[in-house]
Amino acid sequence: MAFLKQRVLSIKRKECFRFLIGGGSAVLVDYLLYQVFLRIGIAAAGAKLLSFFCGAVVGFIINKCWTFESRGFVKEEVGKYLLLYSISAGVNAAVHQMLWFWIGKEEIAFLGATGVSTVLNFVGQKFFVFWRKGE
Repeated sequence: MAFLKQRVLSIKRKECFRFLIGGGSAVLVDYLLYQVFLRIGIAAAGAKLLSFFCGAVVGFIINKCWTFESRGFVKEEVGKYLLLYSISAGVNAAVHQMLWFWIGKEEIAFLGATGVSTVLNFVGQKFFVFWRKGE
């Protein structure tokens, strides 16, 4: 229990704020590139895959360098980030489907799924992807 309390207390307001700004930037890149890719003739599925990847790269860079101030290149962080985002995408889709089924409102399903995956991504990046031994 002390371990968990120590981790929770290590969450900084600055990190939460920066994570929301960084995540918003990544979503904006995702959305804008999706629109560009559609307009140049890439099919929707391919456009979304490419735009999501670009947004994820932007999110990785912002969160590594600015949000969690992780210095230096650590290749394990890339693998952990990809693993986290793969899990998060699955959780997002599952929560969306459950809320859609239970409540029947697309907007609530979308916001609920986004909220759950946002918390999962923050916690995962802080304590798994960019966590340094001894912190």
